[in-house]
Amino acid sequence: MKADTHGLLNDAQLLEVRHAHLERLSAVFAGETLRRAFVLHGIPQLTQEAPLDWETWLDEALDALAREAERAHDPMVFRPLVVSWDPRGVHFIDHLFRAETFQLENGGWQARCLDTPIGELRRPDPAGNETWRQVRAFTRAFLQRQVAGVFLGMPTLSSALNIAVNLYGQRILEAMALEPEAARHDMRVINDCICELHRWYLDIVPDDQRQCVAAPGRCQPPGFGQLCGCTCQLLSPALYDEFILPLDDEVLSLHPHGGMIHLCGVHTQHIPAWRAMGSLRAVQMNDRAADDLELYFNGLREDQVLYVNAYRDMPVRRALEITGGERTVIVADLQAPPPRGPDSPPGEVTP
Repeated sequence: MKADTHGLLNDAQLLEVRHAHLERLSAVFAGETLRRAFVLHGIPQLTQEAPLDWETWLDEALDALAREAERAHDPMVFRPLVVSWDPRGVHFIDHLFRAETFQLENGGWQARCLDTPIGELRRPDPAGNETWRQVRAFTRAFLQRQVAGVFLGMPTLSSALNIAVNLYGQRILEAMALEPEAARHDMRVINDCICELHRWYLDIVPDDQRQCVAAPGRCQPPGFGQLCGCTCQLLSPALYDEFILPLDDEVLSLHPHGGMIHLCGVHTQHIPAWRAMGSLRAVQMNDRAADDLELYFNGLREDQVLYVNAYRDMPVRRALEITGGERTVIVADLQAPPPRGPDSPPGEVTP
């Protein structure tokens, strides 16, 4: 790490702006109405490489963030600085369960399904996994560098259903109907492993620097968790409520203030379950999921925040027409936050 990096990443103005944005974000979660929409577009240094010379990469990543630190001084758009080693991406937990993982030509990762019977999965010992040992060492090294203006993004700890589908493919879906106890056993084993890793981060990383996966676009106030809900689009409400909801609730309840679920498909059949899920405080919508923003806005509780990744079919203006900016975080690279709704007058950035 270069000599001036520490100073740039602990700069008083940087910390002041960061604190102000987190205060405004906390106000959104508290149900307050801001004069202008809350806009989030973070500055990441991220790698999914595994194995990795993480000592070198970490210092180079912090140097790179220091070079961009001035952009994070933006008082209008929250641009959090984030460093994250996310080995194997969404297949990190698969790797702990000894599934074969391999890197694709495009840099992403994939896993081969297990051929073992459902119902016999054994909980792994993460401490015996070299990648997890290195991730823990990486985390401690980040904390030792004392860069208060940078968030640490956790690896993808995912969710019980996502990992079960990674490990078994459609067999786990069939087992929910034909071998429910076997399916329940294996998803309990997976969730226990995921919870163990969440607890480790909760114990080691302070709330004000700990964020879950994809923090540049999912940054929450301190003390919130996150899980991946991509695969729940495959389930009926009855199956989700019986097999998955208690596990998802267990993960989010580990965090002081609950947390977020990430969605990227058609999941609206679960809105009633999520409305009743006290630990669920935010819903993050990518791509197709964002098309259903109006259903989520009208169907969820008033204390559940919507993170909308703006894209072609859900532009910023349309999102604000639906929500008026209430309970909404717009994820887009804008120069300035727009008024809350199409007819809202310009106002100050503060609540």
